[in-house]
Amino acid sequence: MATQTTNSTLRPLWWNAEVPPSGALELIDQTRLPAECVTIRCTTAKSVWDAIKRLAVRGAPAIGVAAAYGVIVGLDEAKPTDADWRTHLDKTCHYLGTSRPTAVNLFWALDRMRKKAASLGSRGWSEARAALLAEAHAIRDEDAAMCRAIGRLGEGLITEGGGVLTHCNAGALATSEYGTALAVMYAAHEKGRRFKVFVDETRPLLQGSRLTAWELDRAGIDATLICDSMAAVVMKEKKVDLVVTGADRIAANGDTANKVGTYGVAVLAEAHGIPFYVAAPSSTFDLSIADGSAIPIEHRDPEEMRTVQGRPVAPAGMICFSPAFDVTPARLIRGIITERGLITPVSTERIAAVLRS
Repeated sequence: MATQTTNSTLRPLWWNAEVPPSGALELIDQTRLPAECVTIRCTTAKSVWDAIKRLAVRGAPAIGVAAAYGVIVGLDEAKPTDADWRTHLDKTCHYLGTSRPTAVNLFWALDRMRKKAASLGSRGWSEARAALLAEAHAIRDEDAAMCRAIGRLGEGLITEGGGVLTHCNAGALATSEYGTALAVMYAAHEKGRRFKVFVDETRPLLQGSRLTAWELDRAGIDATLICDSMAAVVMKEKKVDLVVTGADRIAANGDTANKVGTYGVAVLAEAHGIPFYVAAPSSTFDLSIADGSAIPIEHRDPEEMRTVQGRPVAPAGMICFSPAFDVTPARLIRGIITERGLITPVSTERIAAVLRS
């Protein structure tokens, strides 16, 4: 499969079965966008781990898909036998799970691969590999279907001539294809609706300006880039009547972890009477966590704050506070758009009911 960067469906990662001897994970290196679209090939567990860790692949659903294929990559690298392939699978899953702590889809996908392995009984490696690769493909395909469903269920929130604000990147690049928050916009655009999207640049790594702006421009959607500090102004000037973001982990009560800065956007939206929505597949919910206080928050290398694309913007060695995510409390979220339906009001009971549906 070739890199999808034309007017066809944008896919940030895929399994290339033609790479000898038995295939490889390939993905768009998102750290190189928007200046260039470069494909990297992962043939070792470490290369998959590195791609996740350094954000070459990012976004909770995409990380989960990458991890599922990463299990196959790691096993192929280990060249297991019929007797020891389960041991190698456990080691690979544990290793990939150390790459990033916050995005629950990573652990969800690895657990699903473990469960698939457990269901294979005494099957030998060749048969087990075929079944595990099919499971990884299923994870990818199901994610794509969930994203499409999120778009269909959420597009009605965008009104003709309306203004939408989004933070970070929750588009095709963050999923297997189509996106979560941006799926809502893509679906509305495909219906011919005219609206404007305000894109927060999303410091410190600029996922909004580098990735979301690139996606929306590529799709022909009317978008305006703003600095993070400008969100309050566009809300005050009534340019925005809806906020939609993605999510990396959602607790049982609806508290939502997303890229740092999301909480501030939600507070601003409440202050200006603007509905704030989260778009996420059911795989992003972590019902084992009662509320957001138990969500682990990844802290990044301070150098990501002290520099912008390698250029210093702060004194060398300056102390930095660098959480990658923050948690938006459920009380600030008007609704959560999932492939199973719209969750509103956002409560433990409503979440449980919709996820059971």
